[in-house]
Amino acid sequence: MANALATVPVQRIEQAIYVIRGSKVMLDKDLASLYGVSTKVLNQAVRRNLNRFPEDFMFQLNPDEANILRSRSQSVTLKRGQNIKYLPYAFTEHGILMLSSVLKSKRAVQVNIEIMRAFVRLREMVSSNADLLRKLQELEREYDRRFKIVFDAIRELTSPRAVTKKEIGFRPRGGGT
Repeated sequence: MANALATVPVQRIEQAIYVIRGSKVMLDKDLASLYGVSTKVLNQAVRRNLNRFPEDFMFQLNPDEANILRSRSQSVTLKRGQNIKYLPYAFTEHGILMLSSVLKSKRAVQVNIEIMRAFVRLREMVSSNADLLRKLQELEREYDRRFKIVFDAIRELTSPRAVTKKEIGFRPRGGGT
């Protein structure tokens, strides 16, 4: 079992997590590679158990999404005008959990454990980033208030009504021309 885990670096899992349609997902080809099976075998197992994979567990990418991913990938190069033969499937965290019940190998179970740990770490990072963002916004509001006072004072000092000229010299009292 330790050998199965040693062959799956955490960074490899984290790099295979994408955000598509607002969900964190992994693609069928990446999962198949991690599980040590071909993409065809993984997808056949899924098709035999489609009732276990509702739309919030798994969905097929549309051609535009697949092309965007393909253009970002260095490993896939198609000739100009050529299309992807099979559109990839994207599995959400719940769909990946369901895969362990479909792919019944020890490696699949161990890989799923590591994938779930990667998703948990990702959630923790997002949560800590959200906390940092909230604290930063609070600091900005506080500094905005402090600087507003300073800028108001500067405006008051530089405004025309703040500058008063006193006449210097003799002015006779009373009548005079």
